[in-house]
Amino acid sequence: MTIDLTVSEEVRALAPGFTHVAVEARGLVNGPSTEATALLLDEAARRLAGRLEGRAPHEDPHMVAWRAAYTAFGAKPSRTRNSAEALAKRALADGGLPRINTLVDVYNAISVAHLIPVGGEDLDQIKGGMRLVRATGTEDFVTMAGGERTVEHPDAGEVVWCDDEGVTCRRWNWRQGPRTRLTEESVNAIFLLEGMGPDSGVEAAGDELAELLEKFSPGARLTVRAPERASERPE
Repeated sequence: MTIDLTVSEEVRALAPGFTHVAVEARGLVNGPSTEATALLLDEAARRLAGRLEGRAPHEDPHMVAWRAAYTAFGAKPSRTRNSAEALAKRALADGGLPRINTLVDVYNAISVAHLIPVGGEDLDQIKGGMRLVRATGTEDFVTMAGGERTVEHPDAGEVVWCDDEGVTCRRWNWRQGPRTRLTEESVNAIFLLEGMGPDSGVEAAGDELAELLEKFSPGARLTVRAPERASERPE
C-alpha cells in the first residue's frame, strides 16, 4: 500500500511550476557510511562542478526558480536556502559533503549531482499521509535545540510538509524534523525529489535514485511515483 501524497491548491497557486517525484522503498538495508557511498558523494560534487562551470549554486536557473518560490511565501532565500542549494555550497567547500549513513549519503549524492532538493522520510514514523501546505502558524514542529526536545511553529503562510502529527519539514525543504529522519534502523522510506519548472530533471534524478537504492539494498521493493502517474518497478 502506497502512502498518500497531496499538494494543496494554495501551494500550486503559489508555485505553478512545482513538480515532484516520489520513490517509495520498502525492505531497505541501512547502515553507516561506507567507502562506496563516500565515492558516490565525491563523484556528485564533481558532476555539480561541471554543471556550474564556475558559477555559484544560486546562479543556476533551477536554483533561481527555487529562490523565487521561497520569496513568494515570505522566506529570505539567502538566509534559509533550499536543501539543494545548501548541500551544493557544502559540496564545493573545502570540507565537502558530510557522511551520514548509507541511505542519506545516497539521496544527498542525487541531490547534489542533479541540483534538486531531495528528502528522505522514514515511512514507519509518518502518521497518515503527507501533505504540502501553507501553514496556519499553529502547527507543531518538533525539533532539537541544545540537545533538548523543543516545539516550534512555522510562520503563517510558510510552505511545509506535514503529516497527521505535525510538520515534518519547514520552509518547503529547508529543515527536516528529527522524528522522520532516516536512521541506521530505517527499513522503509519515501524519498521526495522536488523541482521547479519543466526542465528541473526530477524524473531522471528519480530513476537514478531508484537504481542506487537497488544497488545498495538488493531486494528492496521500489515504487517510483511521478505527479501524474505511478509505475512500480519489478521486485
